[in-house]
Amino acid sequence: MFTLQSDEKVTPVMIYSKDKLIRGEVVTKDGIMVSRWLRTQGAPTYMHILKANVLNFSTGAPRVSNFEEVYFPTSECLAFHLTPPKSDPLDYESTEQNRVMLPMLLMIGSFLMQGKLRVSGMTDLPTSMEGNRLPWLSFYEISISNPALPQMHLDVPMALISAAQVIYGIGHQTA
Repeated sequence: MFTLQSDEKVTPVMIYSKDKLIRGEVVTKDGIMVSRWLRTQGAPTYMHILKANVLNFSTGAPRVSNFEEVYFPTSECLAFHLTPPKSDPLDYESTEQNRVMLPMLLMIGSFLMQGKLRVSGMTDLPTSMEGNRLPWLSFYEISISNPALPQMHLDVPMALISAAQVIYGIGHQTA
């Protein structure tokens, strides 16, 4: 059984992969701002998650498994956010010049995240995307759903997304 150290904390998070959703409490050092954690030098190879509910979509109908502890490979994480109502201050200055919020729909595994990507107002989106060298981007004002879970609707102020592993859609049309 895991024992939290005096310099550690737990924070409720949701982690999305190609075929899983994990909800639990991630273990980090006290000084870490968890909403930005994966961007830092201290980002782990494996995220240590306590009280984990793992929803698996790879088996046909979604199935839930519960664990006291899970070690999830950070390399498989496509998106990551604090579990509401928990939140951190946003990671940008709203008065910053030459930046715009571009509405888009991200496809992250079987999840749909409708929200806004903060990009340069001085270039077009393809140029901004091709010039990006950051592994993690912030996505804002998000509404999350999943067609396999019609009852699921979640609003979060910010998530980190794995920049090279998600699909970006603009001008989403419903079928």
